[in-house]
Amino acid sequence: MKKICDETQDHEPHSHEKHTHSHQQTKAVINRLSRAAGHLDSVKRMVEDGKDCSDVLIQLSAVIAALNNTGKVILKDHMAHCIVEAVETGDQDAIEKLNTAIDSMIK
Repeated sequence: MKKICDETQDHEPHSHEKHTHSHQQTKAVINRLSRAAGHLDSVKRMVEDGKDCSDVLIQLSAVIAALNNTGKVILKDHMAHCIVEAVETGDQDAIEKLNTAIDSMIK
C-alpha cells in the first residue's frame, strides 16, 4: 500500500518534499488491532460481570502484550521503509519523530 509521509523538514534542501513508501504490514496490523480490540471488549465485560480480579489482570496483560507486539510490527515496518528513505533523503525530522515515538512507547 503506497502512502505519503507527512514528515517534512524546514532546514534541509528537501524541506518541502514528502517521501513515498509502502507499508508491507498494514493488513496484518489492522487484523492485530481488531483482535486486540475484541479482546479488550471481553476484558471490559469481565469487569462488568464482576469476574475474578486475577483473571481480569491476566486477560488485560494479554491485551497489553498484543498491543506491544503490534507496535513492534509497526516500528519494524516504519524503520524498513519510512526511516530508510528519510535517511537517504536527509529527512532529520522523520528520525526525530521516530525517537519521540520510541520514547512514548518505552515508558
